[in-house]
Amino acid sequence: MVIDTRSFSFSFTVLTHNFQVAQMYMVMKMQQQNTNSTEGVEVLENRPFEDDEFGKGQYTLKIYRLQRRKLGMHIQGVNQAANFNPTRAVIKCLYFTRFILTIETIHTAGCGLSDNVHGLTKEQLAIRQVEALDIASDYNDYWSYMIGASNFDFSQFQSAQTGRGPLLDGWQEQCYPVMTAYKLVTIDAPYWGFGSKLEQALLAGEKALFLESHRNCFGWIDEWYGLNVDMMRELEKQSDSSLNEKLGRPGLVANGEELDCS
Repeated sequence: MVIDTRSFSFSFTVLTHNFQVAQMYMVMKMQQQNTNSTEGVEVLENRPFEDDEFGKGQYTLKIYRLQRRKLGMHIQGVNQAANFNPTRAVIKCLYFTRFILTIETIHTAGCGLSDNVHGLTKEQLAIRQVEALDIASDYNDYWSYMIGASNFDFSQFQSAQTGRGPLLDGWQEQCYPVMTAYKLVTIDAPYWGFGSKLEQALLAGEKALFLESHRNCFGWIDEWYGLNVDMMRELEKQSDSSLNEKLGRPGLVANGEELDCS
């Protein structure tokens, strides 16, 4: 069998570019939906960066202000500008200073059959829990309710712009090209008596968030399709200013300088 790797590489490049735009749009829209005058997302930094480990990319620093749960979190993220692969997000809680949650993501071609894309050690593999999330599933639990589950029925859904969909049983094996996002979630909550319960609750919450956010990426396809990364960066600037204004915090740090967004 002969495979034209050049054409697959081209198709996969187009696919990852589309997904990057979809992900940027999804994050922007979900932040807007969940931010008001009392709680939501405050953006402290959103700027280009370059270093030896990640190369060129986009650095973001956000605070999630959740009044109803009396919980504040710093979200520090690294996002590749060219192919966003890999990405890393670091989450710290204002009230539990020793708590840290890290999410590392690698996107690869294929339908989720790779066993160790993150290069974990034998010791790490021994304690790893693996879960496969299907955006076409209608799984709901307590955390889905807390995050806000969408009402997409992908068994009936079809994009008007692209014709993609519906997603029926076994859709992963029938799509070409197809890509999988492998997310490695590491939680360190060194608190005696409730640390393990906190870890399990956060894992369940992250699972629900991953599922909902990626469902939205596909469900909102007709809203983001045709946009490019540069266009999304401009929309992000407007959205970041709007988020901070909603929270009564108009200052936004970008490129090392504080901007007055009022």
